[in-house]
Amino acid sequence: MQFTRRSVQTAAAIAVLGGMLASPVWAQDKPKIALVMKSLANEFFRTMEDGAKAHQKAHASEYMLVANGIKNETDTAAQIKMIEQAVAQKVSAIVLAPADSKALVPAVKAAVDKGIIVVNIDNRLDGDALKEKNLTVPFVGPDNRAGARLVGEHLAKSLKSGDKVGIIEGVSTTFNAQQRTLGYKDAMQAAGITVVGVQSGQWEIEKGNTVAAGMLREHPDLKALLAGNDSMALGVVAAVKAAGKAGKVQVVGYDNIGAIKPMLADGRVLATADQYAAKQAVFGIELAQKAIAAKTPQSQLPAEVKTDVVLVTKGSK
Repeated sequence: MQFTRRSVQTAAAIAVLGGMLASPVWAQDKPKIALVMKSLANEFFRTMEDGAKAHQKAHASEYMLVANGIKNETDTAAQIKMIEQAVAQKVSAIVLAPADSKALVPAVKAAVDKGIIVVNIDNRLDGDALKEKNLTVPFVGPDNRAGARLVGEHLAKSLKSGDKVGIIEGVSTTFNAQQRTLGYKDAMQAAGITVVGVQSGQWEIEKGNTVAAGMLREHPDLKALLAGNDSMALGVVAAVKAAGKAGKVQVVGYDNIGAIKPMLADGRVLATADQYAAKQAVFGIELAQKAIAAKTPQSQLPAEVKTDVVLVTKGSK
């Protein structure tokens, strides 16, 4: 009978242990953080996702990560659905790189109303739209205007007063696109260089290429094209080559993606800016983690956390 009793006790202990292994108590307490990005066709956001996943792997006992991104830069409807899905999954926090500075605000408001912490990275949500909803959403990211001004100032050194340039802007409804255009304009104005036009390439290679080709046809005396991101800069480089103007029309970009590095090395691109894609997501996640741990309400989160942006040229390491 003693043997049988021990067997029963052992079997019961194994069953309990098995249940604990299958569903650890601590896993139920781990917060789930959703990272919702813009287009994963853009190398910048793939780098951001890689950085976030590496951080979660190193802190696997602290939180779970759900990372997602839209297929193209302008699909705001798909991004809104991703936020709604994250809310339905009962995540603790959403770290968002919004495709549109205004259109995402109602979805953010709905998430915050459910008690979900929302942190804004990369592209700042519209201040007036947030105020209208009585929302405080911390922005973790660089000063895009200052970063673009650094790039523009470097370009200006190779131009002279009176030269003509064109700006290929990102999605025009996004705060970071607007700020980068302003930064480029600041630098050009200070150097007496004429901006003949600003047109949207929607952050994408093909659209950047099409817009650049049109600008080069319309203004055959252009000396440079300033692209709002490196994806568009890739398209601009191809347009400059197709127009037979390689070496005659300077190209600059923004983001320092891997694909731009050989072009910096051989002079097809003069300069770009690095705003550390991988770190941005991590800074946003860490802010969300702290808020969850301290049970800090959304309204008491900091308004802004500045991150670095630096000029990158052929000589940069």
